[in-house]
Amino acid sequence: MIELQNLTKVYRMGNIEVPALRGVTLSINTSEMVAIMGASGSGKSTMMNILGCLDVPTSGQYLLDGEDVGRLADDRLAEIRNRKIGFVFQTYHLLPRLTALANVEMPLLYGNGQNRRQRAMDALKKVGLADRMNHRPAELSGGQQQRVGIARALVKDPTLLLADEPTGNLDTQSSEDIVKILQGLNHQEGLTVIIITHEADIATATRRIISMRDGQIIEDRPVSEAGLSLAAASLGRPTI
Repeated sequence: MIELQNLTKVYRMGNIEVPALRGVTLSINTSEMVAIMGASGSGKSTMMNILGCLDVPTSGQYLLDGEDVGRLADDRLAEIRNRKIGFVFQTYHLLPRLTALANVEMPLLYGNGQNRRQRAMDALKKVGLADRMNHRPAELSGGQQQRVGIARALVKDPTLLLADEPTGNLDTQSSEDIVKILQGLNHQEGLTVIIITHEADIATATRRIISMRDGQIIEDRPVSEAGLSLAAASLGRPTI
């Protein structure tokens, strides 16, 4: 599904060049569940932006379903994002005055928005929020708000789900719930899931961990089935 060849990204600040990615080569297959790990400044956020067609590489090649998206114009990139990619963010990005249902409907206001209400309801049911559809974000817990965020990402039936620190603002129990939802979407529905995280316990809940440092991949390893099955039990971070 994803093929990166010698990918670089350089940001220019006046006369200074700041390399964020340095010759990254990577393949991710359809229906994989992958974690991209790294500390601040490792390049993982830049990687997510390029994988999500929010940015383009300085050099190298990014093939998404066989199409070289790294060379496309902004309007074509927007079309691909709209059709193929769902995003889940650490801070939810929900509109406070809208209900959960209305927030999930938002992506359907553009393009093919047929059966908006039913599709939004189905997405919320999929994440276990059938009884919270008419609640506003302030009436929901952090974990419930993140479920709304996942439902919003799912409502357009993407083939790729990018989750940027999806449990970063959540307590231990809510983190476990979100991880289980993402695992279910991958295992049962075959959705390709990429989680950007700096937390080892979250990464262990995937099937493959790609570690980054200084804009390069320093390790790419599978997660054992034993590690995968124990992932939920290992989410031992302090409750917020």
